[in-house]
Amino acid sequence: MAQSLRGSAACVGLATAGVGEAPGRNAMELMAEAVIGALADAAIPLAAVDGLFAATAFHSMAAMSLAEHLGIRPAFSDGSNIGGASGMAHALLAAMALEAGQIDVAVIAYGSNQRTAGGFRSVSEPMPFEAEYGPRNPITAYALAASRYMHEFGATREDLAAVAVAARAWANLNPEAVMQGPLTVAEVTGARMISDPLGKLDCCLVTDGAAAFVMTRADRARDCPHLPVHLLGAATEHHHRMISAMPSLTTTAAAASGPRAFAMAGYGPAEMDTVQVYDAFTINTLLFLEDLGFCAKGEAKDFIGGGHIAPGGGLPVNTNGGGLSAVHPGMYGHFVTIEAIRQIRAAAGGAEGPRGEGGWIPSARLSLAHGNGGVLASQATTVWGHPDTL
Repeated sequence: MAQSLRGSAACVGLATAGVGEAPGRNAMELMAEAVIGALADAAIPLAAVDGLFAATAFHSMAAMSLAEHLGIRPAFSDGSNIGGASGMAHALLAAMALEAGQIDVAVIAYGSNQRTAGGFRSVSEPMPFEAEYGPRNPITAYALAASRYMHEFGATREDLAAVAVAARAWANLNPEAVMQGPLTVAEVTGARMISDPLGKLDCCLVTDGAAAFVMTRADRARDCPHLPVHLLGAATEHHHRMISAMPSLTTTAAAASGPRAFAMAGYGPAEMDTVQVYDAFTINTLLFLEDLGFCAKGEAKDFIGGGHIAPGGGLPVNTNGGGLSAVHPGMYGHFVTIEAIRQIRAAAGGAEGPRGEGGWIPSARLSLAHGNGGVLASQATTVWGHPDTL
């Protein structure tokens, strides 16, 4: 099944909406705007959409609500919500439905107005083993993982800060990024402590924003106006819901999803031209670079040293500025995916918008997009490729 899916579907359109602050618009309106923009980018009419995939923290039945709002009647839809990994999981499910002939055009969407709305209004599951300690989740859980990682591998707050500094350097090349301006390691470590060892600048942004992308079968994708970017590999895995049940605080389920996605794609970590990972907190980038095979466990602090993941370094990571400096409307996975695809389109001559020198990677043919949901819980890995990588 995995080999038949490899490259069988491609992204042919994408769009974002309301990034930063979108006063006066709700999550559904922003999501619908992104869908309309993505379809326009693909030159596909709304009436042609017969597959719809959506998950938000504002709608318990997001796919049905979005279909109603758009006035369409999809033949196949899914609203499964596994947090920030949902967009990548939906891309895999869309590819399966397309390959099976269940649908012809899939839209994968997300929207949130969490900044202007003052936060989410959803109800989470109870925490029977954690509630008595009064955690401020999700940050308490990520701080716990960061503390354990520092204890096991000798990492420092300065090592974590290097992730935020690299992300800001990329954001400074991206006019669409919410946060701009210089950032130093000292500023990150000196920022207000939120949950030890994570300070304010170790944490992702809180923004509004919506994102959507369109997928169709490879044969139809060739007729769309933009370069089709093929889904070469994809895999998901989760080992826990609450942090108290995480088997290891320093190894995520990306250690399982990553190898399976690479095996399906036929490419490995060393062949990725860009790497986009869900950086809700600085510790995420360190953990995911290790678990996805870019360096050995415990070595990420040295791997990122000397600006290796920053502009001009050896491995372009989170080239839009990531969730730390570009955008983070609660569930960031769709934006991770769009950046991975946009880098491939830009390298092929696509008009993806202005970036500072080095903001677009001229050699990009293969991009990894990795999503994370919950408290280092659900993990979803996707590999996207230029048609010449098939």
